[in-house]
Amino acid sequence: MEHILKAAIILAAAVFSVTGCGNAGSMAPKLSPAEKSLIGRTGIMRVLTVDNREDSLLLRSECSDFRARDLKSKTFKVLSERMIATVTDPSQDGVGIAGPQVGLKRRVVAVMRYDKPGTPFEIYPNIHIEYLSDETQCGPEGCLSIPDISGNVVRSQKIIIRYTDPETIETVRDTVEGYTAVIFQHEADHLDGILFTDKVVNTGPGQ
Repeated sequence: MEHILKAAIILAAAVFSVTGCGNAGSMAPKLSPAEKSLIGRTGIMRVLTVDNREDSLLLRSECSDFRARDLKSKTFKVLSERMIATVTDPSQDGVGIAGPQVGLKRRVVAVMRYDKPGTPFEIYPNIHIEYLSDETQCGPEGCLSIPDISGNVVRSQKIIIRYTDPETIETVRDTVEGYTAVIFQHEADHLDGILFTDKVVNTGPGQ
């Protein structure tokens, strides 16, 4: 079944490209003055939390892609640097962070790549998950936007992500497995207004 799904993904990607719909952010709105102002501030970014009603509403919003022009801008470079500085700051010390968590309703995540040498943090704009394996893994998760709460969540063992390379503006696909795949799924959920608490499962005795 999984090889059939992979073939369907490849076919769909080819059709997407031929029809011209695969251009990075071709239908995305340009960055607004308010978004540019938020990105252009100094220091680490404020992390939104569900304890604040306005924050909670934004965290439940669906996000838009970036235009290619905006990905090539200095503004996006500053955003990338500030998101990584925020998630790695001792006050947060996370393994991933998504656009809405810093007040930006855009499809961008920063993820710690445990599957790469040196476990670097990398930025993925216009990210979408194209494939989720039937094989799953269950483990504890927490969230910078939901302080002091954790719970077990079932995630796919292997995924295929699609994103835009901000340097070349080419569409890139990557197969990710294990714990890094869990991080990607958690952060991608944020971009659709989904929180990990929506997916917590009871794994206690007798369940």
